[in-house]
Amino acid sequence: MKRNKFNFIYEQLKEDIKNGKYRENEYLPSEHELVEQFQASRETIRKALKNLSEYGYIQKIQGKGSLVLKNAKIDFPVTGLVSFRELAHTIGGSANTEVITLEEADMIEPLRNAQVDEDEKVWKVVRVREIDHERIILDKDFLIKSYIPVLNMEQCKQSIYKYVEDELGLVISFAKKEITVEEITEEDAELLNMGHYQNIVVVRSLVYLEDASLFQYTESRHRPDKFRFVDFARRQK
Repeated sequence: MKRNKFNFIYEQLKEDIKNGKYRENEYLPSEHELVEQFQASRETIRKALKNLSEYGYIQKIQGKGSLVLKNAKIDFPVTGLVSFRELAHTIGGSANTEVITLEEADMIEPLRNAQVDEDEKVWKVVRVREIDHERIILDKDFLIKSYIPVLNMEQCKQSIYKYVEDELGLVISFAKKEITVEEITEEDAELLNMGHYQNIVVVRSLVYLEDASLFQYTESRHRPDKFRFVDFARRQK
């Protein structure tokens, strides 16, 4: 019961922070006040606050209390196929996409197993994702042209997946993903606000349509302090 209690308190405080009840650079109520509010032990409150701290919602300041931080980590689903536009709707705050490159390019190695000719061309799209005025994601997409004959800057800025599904009538079905932590490149340092971070989380995906046709390879590079990569797992019987 105690574990359920501190998880409940953690979730409630997290929602209060997300909904703006407790704003950035403000302090949560004191431990004593939280004990009274939730009718819980001090130990239970401290466990809930520890979770909030570990997930980037608060910073414990000695002698002052629990300071609400500007940006908690964003939940990025590992198994789901979510566009940046869809993700942006879930996190609140301001979100923006800058298209750095949109050009036709030669076939790349990760897509050579697709059922297309060797001389097939791809769209190369490089985009920087900005959340709350910080450039924290670099997306590099390669899409086979025979599936997407026409692609323009506005579609890349808004949502390629929305264009593919709503206007081209294709059904995006599943992806195979690989997640690594790597040293930043000169390109990362130039295009993203990396600060003192020297490593970056890289998610490489092969994306397939409903008929199992491989149509996209994407490399999504994330500043490590801003994201949690989450999954739901069920033990098989």
